[in-house]
Amino acid sequence: MNCRMCGSTKLHKFLDLGFTPPADQFRRKDQLREPDIHYPLQVMMCDDCGLAQLSHVVSPEVLYRNDYPYESSTTRTGQAHWSEFAASVVARLKLGPKDLAVDIGSNVGVLLGAFRSQGLRVQGVDPAANIVMIAQANGIDTICDFFNEDTARAIVAEKGHASVVTATNVFAHVDDLNAFMRSVGELLSDRGVFIFEAPYFVNLLKHNEYDTIYHEHLSYLSVKPLISFFRKHGMEVFHIEERDIHGGSFRVHVGRQGQWPVSPDVARMAQAEDEMGVYRHDKLAEFAQAVRRNKDELTWLLHSLKHDGKRIAAVSAPAKGMTLLNYCRLDADLIDFVTEKSKLKIGRFTPGAHIPVVSDEELLTQQPDYALLLAWNFAEEIMKNLHEFRRRGGKFIIPIPFPKIVG
Repeated sequence: MNCRMCGSTKLHKFLDLGFTPPADQFRRKDQLREPDIHYPLQVMMCDDCGLAQLSHVVSPEVLYRNDYPYESSTTRTGQAHWSEFAASVVARLKLGPKDLAVDIGSNVGVLLGAFRSQGLRVQGVDPAANIVMIAQANGIDTICDFFNEDTARAIVAEKGHASVVTATNVFAHVDDLNAFMRSVGELLSDRGVFIFEAPYFVNLLKHNEYDTIYHEHLSYLSVKPLISFFRKHGMEVFHIEERDIHGGSFRVHVGRQGQWPVSPDVARMAQAEDEMGVYRHDKLAEFAQAVRRNKDELTWLLHSLKHDGKRIAAVSAPAKGMTLLNYCRLDADLIDFVTEKSKLKIGRFTPGAHIPVVSDEELLTQQPDYALLLAWNFAEEIMKNLHEFRRRGGKFIIPIPFPKIVG
């Protein structure tokens, strides 16, 4: 295979999470007899440019077109994040009512709703028909398609060039990044800015966040490869902000070369990556060892509790949780049920492990002894919301960076 940023064939496999089904393929009861298709989940490092990436690409038609169950964060933390995102971008770029914001992979339109409330014109693009229907009902004009040069031209013809194009937790999901950036180039005005947010690879290594790895996430992004990639497209990274969401993300601002002053933080972060050894084989081997250790410790803990007659449930069913369940081989024999807020997942079964997904209320109705917190990145908010479960003696298990029990 070739690196999706620089085309190099010098790729080094540093992590193998086995074969897993796509993390968002939640089954209906009538689909449980159908076979789950498992795909390899292996991560490679490009020794030339430094991009960490999956070895195998699952067709986006398989991942996003059919009954996609992900809605932009329903947590208060998530809502506050998108409001802050829109407000800070509008202030930094000095945008006003004439400016157009386009969100790629716009989902139900939460970010665009925040831009609209800042007074901007907005346009969404998303390939999942069921999700686009929700966005349209929310009053967000959304094209139901994958983003490409045709959709970019159609938007320009109807609404003009965009002052800001966003792709939050989407840029890392794209296989053909060169075609993607040609399309972004078509859409942006001369001073237009492309902004994406994604989990920062440095945090993934530092905090053992291996569950962030799943088939939708094709690239695991760091600053060094981004600088050379955007240069190739006549663009430059001019500003980066680190954010706590999703276990530690970064928000990257990209403009046409020479249009925006480049912050010294960009070079500083790239240098810090090198100093930390992010691209060294021995450092990556240490990470792979820590992942295996986490699996051993977590499975030992859960099996010990089960052996002692304890009942275990899981709380929340994010895609990352499905990597954890499938890699650690945690199934319905070990975990009685998974609770969820999202109506798109309740009543379904988790991919691969086929654990039933029920509403959050069931945690109190059934009051198991332990609850494995799969959305550990929202641990504080979730545990606060479920304080009654703890008051009755229930305990939470936080699996990342290492398994710990919170009573």
